[in-house]
Amino acid sequence: MSYSHKHVKKVLEQIEKVKSIEAYTQQIAPLTQEEIDKLDRKSFNGSATTEGLEARLSFLAEQGVSVDRLTSHSGLESPESLKGNIENFIGMAQVPVGLAGPLLVKGSEAQGDFFVPLATTEGALIASYNRGMKACRLSGGITSVCLIEGVQRSPFFKFDNLGTVGLFIKWVYQRMDKFTEIVESTSRFAKLNDLKANIEGNSVILTFEYLTGDAAGQNMVTICTDKICKYILANFDITPLEWYIEGNYSGDKKATTLSFVNVRGKKVTAEIVIPRFVVDKVLKTTPEKIAQYWQSSTLGVIQSGAIGAQGHVANGLTALFIACGQDVACISESSIGLTRMETNADGDLYVSVTLPSLIVGTVGGGTSLATQKECLEMLGCAGANKAKKFAEICCAVALAGEISIASAMSADHFTNAHQKLGRK
Repeated sequence: MSYSHKHVKKVLEQIEKVKSIEAYTQQIAPLTQEEIDKLDRKSFNGSATTEGLEARLSFLAEQGVSVDRLTSHSGLESPESLKGNIENFIGMAQVPVGLAGPLLVKGSEAQGDFFVPLATTEGALIASYNRGMKACRLSGGITSVCLIEGVQRSPFFKFDNLGTVGLFIKWVYQRMDKFTEIVESTSRFAKLNDLKANIEGNSVILTFEYLTGDAAGQNMVTICTDKICKYILANFDITPLEWYIEGNYSGDKKATTLSFVNVRGKKVTAEIVIPRFVVDKVLKTTPEKIAQYWQSSTLGVIQSGAIGAQGHVANGLTALFIACGQDVACISESSIGLTRMETNADGDLYVSVTLPSLIVGTVGGGTSLATQKECLEMLGCAGANKAKKFAEICCAVALAGEISIASAMSADHFTNAHQKLGRK
């Protein structure tokens, strides 16, 4: 996706309110080999036994991580505590949570080692992501940066003819200041960022784009847009023949090509260079084999008609979303991405992952539930001013998983790994 000079200037001004671009560049710079050699070699027992579980819990306790809710028989305080999260409550679906990491991230917001909680019933998944994280840490960590944000709602209006649509759009665009005022009076956190119009005959879809603070924001933008629409209906001279709060255009909970036209949620990009010796030692293959496999698999995914070109981003993101109280249905747009793997001039492996539609939040929704909050706290991402940090961790997790699966495919280890770890 590309943006106008005015839009980019606005984003840069927001970034530099905190620190200069030059300071960010230094912050996300790769570690030197000397710095990598000084890293604490943190590790934990991976045994699938009671003793292994107890050892992992002791290890987390030594790191200052509390998992009291996760390890109790119930993470529920009372049925009343679930109001706003579920209706007709009858019980809890227990999905096991495993530990991966440490994941070393050098981001604009996320800095340092993270132990990552992943909720899944798929054997081999956490082992694969853990291997990718190990390779990335030995390579100096993953650079991950949240570039831009925006959440949309796209109401639909139908009139008697195209001329009326033209009058409507002219009237609407003259009232942006009023719409901004309505949003500010409706929500403490939402900010109206942009408005676009898409005309089709005698109908038009207006796409309102918002900043939603640290919330994922779907409910927030719905309520704000409804207030704007009610103002439009009360004040525009011509009553529309039809109108709906969402014209099924915003990309909410579906995979669409709009992900590569405008941001939805947060656009995050991550990269790493993995030295040849790490590829050999940890991933048991070569940079050339991985790059060759990725070129062939990218041709395959293009032929399949997929939106984006990536391996299994949904695997790690879904596990992380479940553990951390995210709206899991948003995986449909959040897992759209581009993964690139190639050898560089030194013969090492360069990998990048870009997620243009990552819908995540650290407040609201399921983030305040007991075990979900505990998982966010494990990552240092619970509460306000943490959403960008969490997004950068999400993209880094996705990158680690892409590296591991590509390595397994390139060396023909994929089947054996699933036979060993993914079967009862």
